[in-house]
Amino acid sequence: MNGATLRSLLLGLAVLLPAFDHLHAEDAASLDELLTLIKKAELNESSEQLEREAAFRRAKTEQAELLKQAKAELVAEERRSETLEKTFAENELKVAALREQLQTRLGSLREMFGHLTAAAGDTRTNLKNSLVSAQYPDRTDFLDDMIERMSGDTRLPSLTEIEQLWYEINREMIEGGRVVSFPATVVTAEGERVQQQVVRIGVFNLLSNGAYLHYPPGTDMVTELPRQPGRDYRKAAQQLQAAKDGFTRTGIDPTGPSGGSLLSALIDSPGWLERWHQGGWIGYLITALGVISLLLAGWRFAVLSAISRRVTAQLNNSKANTGNPLGRVLKVGEDHRGADAESLELKLHEQVLKERPAIEAGLGLLKIIAMVAPLMGLLGTVTGMIVTFQAITLFGTGDPKTMAGGISAALVTTVLGLCVAIPTVLLHALINSPAQRVLHILEEQSAGIVAEQTGV
Repeated sequence: MNGATLRSLLLGLAVLLPAFDHLHAEDAASLDELLTLIKKAELNESSEQLEREAAFRRAKTEQAELLKQAKAELVAEERRSETLEKTFAENELKVAALREQLQTRLGSLREMFGHLTAAAGDTRTNLKNSLVSAQYPDRTDFLDDMIERMSGDTRLPSLTEIEQLWYEINREMIEGGRVVSFPATVVTAEGERVQQQVVRIGVFNLLSNGAYLHYPPGTDMVTELPRQPGRDYRKAAQQLQAAKDGFTRTGIDPTGPSGGSLLSALIDSPGWLERWHQGGWIGYLITALGVISLLLAGWRFAVLSAISRRVTAQLNNSKANTGNPLGRVLKVGEDHRGADAESLELKLHEQVLKERPAIEAGLGLLKIIAMVAPLMGLLGTVTGMIVTFQAITLFGTGDPKTMAGGISAALVTTVLGLCVAIPTVLLHALINSPAQRVLHILEEQSAGIVAEQTGV
């Protein structure tokens, strides 16, 4: 069996399979009926094949028609593309000619419009960063459109726009020398939006209800500074807002037109309490020593003042009073009046030595505090510098402000140590003076008693 015969057989089986399926659906009662059913199935199959062939021919005809239409559209689009390319080239030549004509007609004005574009750009930047824009927020809108058109060489600015630019430049200059009040929406430090009167001091500062305000560029919002200057400045700001005319003394930031860096630096600098906390636990210990020295000095000054008054009163009284150091020394002299000079001197010297600790109590501790406080301050500075250099090792020196802040915090303990040591030294000198005066009187009176006994 060759390949052609095999293909014919397979094709016949493929044709008869539907007929067999149909015969299986209908059971034949006899051979005649079976033959009739087979013939009927062949006829049905032939009609179906004819219908399929007709459908295939119609689809082929339609596809051929669609292909013909697509080829025609392709030819039309190619012709249209050629026309558009030709038109584009002609338009490019026209644009180049018009542009050359524009440059020729501009002549010397071309340089002027270049300067005008630069001036408009600088003015737009200055106006957006100016505090005057808090009062007139929409005055730069025309500049955006003007600069965009001038940069694109599509249209020249009109005379009205040039005059408006000139007007805004002059208004900025005039408003920079005025102090005015205007209503505005202020964002408080708590984040609330409040409508209130705002006082503008030229282009330097904005004030409202005694608080200094900030106008961040590009936000179009007036915000209250989270930290305010000192109470005197806030009080002066309130006086300025309440003033009707005349001159009112008020603090302003001279760097306001350039961003207000001075005011920001002042309000961001830590206060004395924050500086004290920067000293850490060493700073707290130094402060505790300072408090102890003040209390000790106050107590000893009061005690020595009372002792000095009693000793002075004893000097004016011939009768010994044991309620003061001099009286007790005189009492010893009276009790040993008949003793020899050497024994009497020893007894008096012994009594003076007994009185000395009570008179000089606390002076040694004050001296120790005066010496230890600077050493503790130096210890805090050294440890703080170690921490700072460790941070530099980890993060580098890219931010000098961070490094300077760490060094500043490290030096706080040195300042605290000196602030404790210097007053403590002065207090020691102040208290030591009456103590030495009392001791000098005791020794002087002892020597006088011995001299009197010996008849010298």
